[in-house]
Parts: sequence; structure tokens; C-alpha cells
Amino acid sequence: MKVWRPGITAKLFLAIFATCIVLLISMHWAVRLSFEHGFIDYIKRGNEQRLQMLSDALSEQYETHGNWRFLRGNDRFVFQILRSFEHDTADDKRGAPGGPPPDMPPHGWRTQFWVVDQNANVLVGPRAPIPPDGSRRSIVVNGITVGAVIASPVERLTRNTDINFDRQQRRTSWLIVGLATLLAALATFPLARGLLAPVKRLVEGTHRLAAGDFSTRVTAPGADELGRLAQDFNQLASTLERNQQMRRDFMADISHELRTPLAVLRGELEAIQDGVRKFTPESVASLQAEVGTLTKLVDDLHQLSMSDEGALAYQKEPLDLISLLEMAAGVFRERFASRGLNLSLKLPEEAVVFGDRDRLMQLFNNLLENSLRYTDAGGMLQISAEKSLHNITLAFADSAPGVSDEQLEMLCERFYRTEGSRNRASGGSGLGLAICVNIVAAHGGKLSAGHSPFGGVSIKVELPLDRDLPGAV
Repeated sequence: MKVWRPGITAKLFLAIFATCIVLLISMHWAVRLSFEHGFIDYIKRGNEQRLQMLSDALSEQYETHGNWRFLRGNDRFVFQILRSFEHDTADDKRGAPGGPPPDMPPHGWRTQFWVVDQNANVLVGPRAPIPPDGSRRSIVVNGITVGAVIASPVERLTRNTDINFDRQQRRTSWLIVGLATLLAALATFPLARGLLAPVKRLVEGTHRLAAGDFSTRVTAPGADELGRLAQDFNQLASTLERNQQMRRDFMADISHELRTPLAVLRGELEAIQDGVRKFTPESVASLQAEVGTLTKLVDDLHQLSMSDEGALAYQKEPLDLISLLEMAAGVFRERFASRGLNLSLKLPEEAVVFGDRDRLMQLFNNLLENSLRYTDAGGMLQISAEKSLHNITLAFADSAPGVSDEQLEMLCERFYRTEGSRNRASGGSGLGLAICVNIVAAHGGKLSAGHSPFGGVSIKVELPLDRDLPGAV
């Protein structure tokens, strides 16, 4: 038997609806208690006013008759006085344009009452014992207390009219609670669905993303937490899609890079095996050149993977970046001269950074090798540096040929080379700049490519200065 498990929409609906029900019932009982206590207090005030009026009337009658003989066993006399109160109230109601005052007591008594003389003998009233905690009003004549009017305390409603009125109010209150509950249910369900609509879209998008559909995107309806979560989801999906495409391109590029030297090696070996070519030192040198290409490619791949993972060993220490750069340029100066290239330096006296000597030397060698390979004969490479308060910026600007803006954006991508032939003699493996980017990032800097003022490409390397040493500005 399948057990029904409520979804998040049903749970949110039940939570909001249950909260509304609790609030409605709490408000109902609060209103009921307030009404009952207020109604009983109203009856108490009315009885106290009637007690005072009856006490004043009996005081006048006692002063007229001189004793209580006129009242003993004459309950009708008291009732006549009470009816006269009712007639006076009715006359006041007819005469006043707005009706009786709001504190005027209701007609009739809500409780039992007694009239007693000065000796506490009952003159008028039921045979029930007089409650000791009842309301009392003394009957005073010429400053002498000659009796009292006593009413039983008001603890609950006793008159049918009052009880029926209270029941009617209770039924009306429950009817209002029922209608409010229905309205809460009608309003809560679409509210719950509306609030959870972005969450459902995120859940569906996550399922598609987990299934490998990295093109999945969700709409970000607002700037609240759910909107920012949707934006982060879209950013994650874009990153995964880009990484997947990069991985596919990476595998395709590796297979392409390995296929050509392997095909050359295979062709050379088959030619020697078939006797087309003789096994001579020249053929061995050709084979060694292709093996060297493969070795360089594998070494670059290894260096790139190590730098991507952060597994390259970095032994950082304070060092003078300028002297290190001059040393690397000195090694390449003869090679530049052999190709008719001018290598010039515009560097400050010193710039102290906190870095790894071997990795920074690898960075400079890659950049110098890149310019040497791509710059046309008779051109130049200028290496300059500018120091700021916290950083030093190196610029490797060479002469023609240049690249387009589209090529410039992809210059640091893996296996990317600007010439269409992809010739390894000039293009290398296409991994040098990608390795340089990782080395610079490991030193807390950044590498960027731009157009050179000399018609070629300008590679800028920005590194932080070591602020604790004298080489820093």
C-alpha cells in the first residue's frame, strides 16, 4: 500500500492554514471572554444604579410614613416603584433625540434582591438566604440608617433574554470563524503555490542538471533570496556547461596534437622498415625530433595539470624580480639576435616580490619563447615595468604580426595558436600561456593580453610587491 507523503506545497499550505486556524480560534475565545466579562460588568453597573434608585425612593417613602409598616408584606409597592423607574426610562428614551445614556441600566432586575430594615429583617424579597457578598445600598433618613437594599452578586447570566442574547452572539462568532477559515483556505493555497513556484523550478532544473543537461536555466523573478539562488544556479549551470565544452575541446586538442607526431614517426619507421629510407643518422635525427615534440607536449600537459591542481611545488621567498628578469633576458639575447630581433629592457632598479624563483623563471622563459617564436624577423621585443604602491606590472610588448580582437580573447586558452596551419615548428604546443596564467595566479597576480604599440601582442603580468621589504614603494 502506497503511503501518501505531502509535498512541500502541501506542507506550506498546511502550515499557513494551521496558523490561520489557531489565530482565528484564539481571537474567537479572546473576544468571547471579553464579551462575557464586559456584559456581566454592564449588568453589575445596571443593578447598582437600580439599587441606588430604589434606596432613594424607599428613603422618601420611609420619611413620609415614619416606619416600615407600609412595606411589610406589600411586595406590590416595590414593584410599582420599579415599574415607575421603567416608565421614567421609557419617557427619557422617547424624549431624548439620541436615546438613553449609554450607562442607563437595562429594564428589570438580572438578580434577586431584598429590602431589609435596620434590624436586618426581610421586608421584601425571596425566601432564599441573603448572600453575604451581595451588593448593598443603605436606606438613610435624616442621617440615620433605617434599612438597606441588597442584591445577589452577578456571577453568570440568569435571565432568558440575556442567555439568548449570549447564545446568539456565540453562534454569530462561530459563523464568522467558519467564514474566515474558508477565506483563509482559499487565500492560502494560491499563496503557497506562488511562493513555492521558484523552488519547484529550481528543483526541476537541478534534476535536469544532475542528468547532464548543462544547458538548463531557470528564471530569476526577483532580487530576494530565491532570486539570488536562481542566479547562482544559472551561474553554476553556465560554469558546468563551459567546463564540459572545455573538456571536450581539451580531449580533441590532445588527440590532434598527438596524432601528427605519431603519424610522422609511424611513417618514418615504416619507410625504414620497407627499405624506402635508409637507417642513417639523418633519419634518426628526424625520429628524435618527433620524439622531442611528443616529449615537450607531454611535459607541458603534465606541467599544466600540476598547475591547475595547485600541485606544483612553490618555495616562495623574498626576491628581486628585476634581477631575475634580466637574467632570463640575458639567456635569450643571443637567440633573439640570431633571428634579427631586438630585445630591449626598461626596468626600475629593483622590485622585491614574495615568490618562487624557479617558477618565475619558467614564467619569463615561456613569455620570451613565445615572443621569439611568433615575432617576424627584424622586429623587436620591449620588456618594461611600472611600480605602484602595492604592485608591479611587467609588459612584454613585441612587434608584428599582431592578432585580432577575437584571437586576443582566446590567446591564453589551452592549445590555441593564432596561425591557421597550427604548425608545430612555430606554434609549439599552445600550452605555454595557459601555464603562465596559473603561475601568475599562484603568486597572487594576474596575466592579461592586449595589443602592442609596436604592432604585435603585449602580455602584461601584474604581481604584488612584498610590502615588508625595502624594494616596495
